[in-house]
Amino acid sequence: MFFAIRCFIPRMSRLAQCRFISKGHSLKNGGLERVVSAFRSVCGEDGVSLSQAVREQHGRDESVHRCCPPDVVVWPRSVEEVSALAKICNHHCLPIIPFGTGTGLEGGVGALKGGVCFSLRNMDSVLDLHEEDFDVTVEPGVTRKALNSYLRDTGLWFPVDPGADASLCGMAATSASGTNAVRYGTMKENVLNLEVVLADGSILHTAGQRRRPRKTSAGYNLTNLFVGSEGTLGVITKATLRLYGVPEAVVSAVCSFPSVQAAVDSTVQVLQAGVPIARIEFLDDVMIAACNRFSSLSYPVCPTLFLEFHGTEKSLEEQVTSTEEIVQENGGSDFSWARDPETRGRLWKARHDAWYAALALRPGCKAYSTDVCVPLSHLPQIIVDTKRDLIQNHLTGPIAGHVGDGNFHCILVLDPEDQDEVERVHLFTDRLARRALALDGSCTGEHGVGLGKRVLLREEVGPQAMKVMQGLKASLDPKNLMNPGKVL
Repeated sequence: MFFAIRCFIPRMSRLAQCRFISKGHSLKNGGLERVVSAFRSVCGEDGVSLSQAVREQHGRDESVHRCCPPDVVVWPRSVEEVSALAKICNHHCLPIIPFGTGTGLEGGVGALKGGVCFSLRNMDSVLDLHEEDFDVTVEPGVTRKALNSYLRDTGLWFPVDPGADASLCGMAATSASGTNAVRYGTMKENVLNLEVVLADGSILHTAGQRRRPRKTSAGYNLTNLFVGSEGTLGVITKATLRLYGVPEAVVSAVCSFPSVQAAVDSTVQVLQAGVPIARIEFLDDVMIAACNRFSSLSYPVCPTLFLEFHGTEKSLEEQVTSTEEIVQENGGSDFSWARDPETRGRLWKARHDAWYAALALRPGCKAYSTDVCVPLSHLPQIIVDTKRDLIQNHLTGPIAGHVGDGNFHCILVLDPEDQDEVERVHLFTDRLARRALALDGSCTGEHGVGLGKRVLLREEVGPQAMKVMQGLKASLDPKNLMNPGKVL
């Protein structure tokens, strides 16, 4: 119940006078000073903050969930410091909440039980680049844009693009993907190894220390156990990632359609034809109107596809020809082309600014973005049904999505003070998720579970899978200190 979250923001100083009380362990009578002193001995005076403003900053992300600030924020500078801090927290039974850039959408950074926020921004080094092997190892403070800037002169890039300039280890923790996933995959397909600090402070290398093979069949897939764990199993302190060659040629296009069905049918048919398209993004008429207004564009206000093709000049010609034929057969317009980097940049910025464009439809309101994912064959049905549901319930909910993966987002813009609207939004999001589950899909394609979709996760995977997940959690985190209250 994402609007039911209510977190008390304490006005007390001195670490909220020992809100650090977990499993009966109290820090009264001098315990507070000892713990803070221990933290400072690890990461220095400047590496610890009890400031209410700082704590509140680290108690929220981009979701609608209420701010739940931690009791203290620490800024470790190395894996050794993360390990030492985790050992202190484990000894005192203090919850640990990892924090990257705060760009999540499901309330994953809220400190529901108080505790310690591990802000990882000071660990921001690109550690090992192996150009000939197409891989790189980064610390958790390195963002997607920072890595690609670092790679600019190498002819390589990291293509997973969720829109926000998220930290790469945070992207691994939430199993992020984005506009390029239809060709290059999600974080699950692009993480080769992780270094993780567990709840007791021990350090785990999920594929073995310094290992970075392109594939392996050695043992359990621990790497993908932590990809998508949302900080509930450990703190990711390094990630080894796949890289790709920058394509020789890139061209983008926009085309409009007479109906949602025609646009989504075109998407499915392009993929069925085996066109190796890099991006194929859908915006409905409400979203394209919002983007036109927000980004000063002039696209027809109707269902629209944004497309991008990567490859050699010759292969692009073949891709574009095949796609144009399919689009025309479905009543689509001629392509509006973007060939030079500047024009393409403006085109995709408009797509990435869809969140802010949606918010601008109702100034002063809040936005809640929910996503689902279904098999491609069910995509036309669920989008058409979702549009009908929005109209019938008088909700503002522009739709945008990575339809090449069967994944789309509904950005609901609402007045949080209007309880009737809040209730209608809540009921709609439940219907949308269960509609996806009824079509053999998932309640979340890339946002994660966080706070808002824990009940839906149970419905999706079933009681036996939940029992296994809970057993894994109990084994790795027996005191339930790692980001408690999330996912499970």
